[in-house]
Amino acid sequence: MKMTCLDLDSEASELCGQRLIEGENVKRHTLKHSNEKPHQCDVCEKRFARGGDVKKHMLIHNEKKPHRCDVCEKRFARSGNLKRHMFTHTEEKPLRCDVCERRFAHGGSLKRHMLTHTKEKPHRCGVCEKRFAQGGYLQIHMVIHTKQKPHQCVVCEKGFARGGYLKTHMLTHTKKKSHRCDVCEKVFSRRGYLKTHMLTHTKQKSHRCGVCEKRFARGGYLKTHMLTHTKEKPHRCYVCEKRFARCGDLKTHMLIHTKKKPHRCDVCEKKFGLISNLKRHILTHTKEKLHRCDVCGKNFSDISNLKRHMLTHTKKKPHRCYTCDN
Repeated sequence: MKMTCLDLDSEASELCGQRLIEGENVKRHTLKHSNEKPHQCDVCEKRFARGGDVKKHMLIHNEKKPHRCDVCEKRFARSGNLKRHMFTHTEEKPLRCDVCERRFAHGGSLKRHMLTHTKEKPHRCGVCEKRFAQGGYLQIHMVIHTKQKPHQCVVCEKGFARGGYLKTHMLTHTKKKSHRCDVCEKVFSRRGYLKTHMLTHTKQKSHRCGVCEKRFARGGYLKTHMLTHTKEKPHRCYVCEKRFARCGDLKTHMLIHTKKKPHRCDVCEKKFGLISNLKRHILTHTKEKLHRCDVCGKNFSDISNLKRHMLTHTKKKPHRCYTCDN
């Protein structure tokens, strides 16, 4: 006997109207609405709505990857992951958005994209009621409440909330940079860094501030800029209670309390808390001056020195004496 999700006598399953067959299918389907996760991983204690999802998840722990790509020989735990991977070789994108006609290789990518048109945010945080368009965003958000960081770096023992963050972090140890700019051939460890870098060539700034009309290349930069107008400082240090407008500023500040200096110079073995400080230090060995003034062509090894130099052209005097007001 077929029925719809709307027919079920449950407050949690009042929404989707999907057609179902009575029995186990109904029980499994309603778990999507109730957010109940009765199945738990014995290794990392992560919970799942369905027993089949636990079995798939366990492949992460037993490291079995029976499915191999015939092109690059990369291996995968699930056949579905291999199928999705094959699109990276064929560059096939069979799925099309009916609204803007943008094409996608995977159904999941299309579903996530459609939320940009509907503005729907079906995933709700059970703690603070904040809503998200994607379940992955909700999982990232939940770390704020749980403080869990189950993924640990085997080199420096730093903990991370998500496996993806750990993979990105590991590049700081391997120094691998596989993403190359086709214009200037500069290489980057992450695709996102390359995308950001490409904006230096295109000069595209499509994100505009509604207050002062200043334009930005990325939406994230605009969000950070808006804090200069609202004076909001949402990120708080749990040690000294000092507040910061940006998460990155808080992370930098926390090094004062932890005293950790994980980044080491391979030349003189001097250690630094921030990788940006290490990069600036490396220039003292290489004597490189990568930052050039667009006005007079003078080169600088440190971007902060370039910013100070630019004041000689703009004639700006941003620092005021509070004694004599000059």
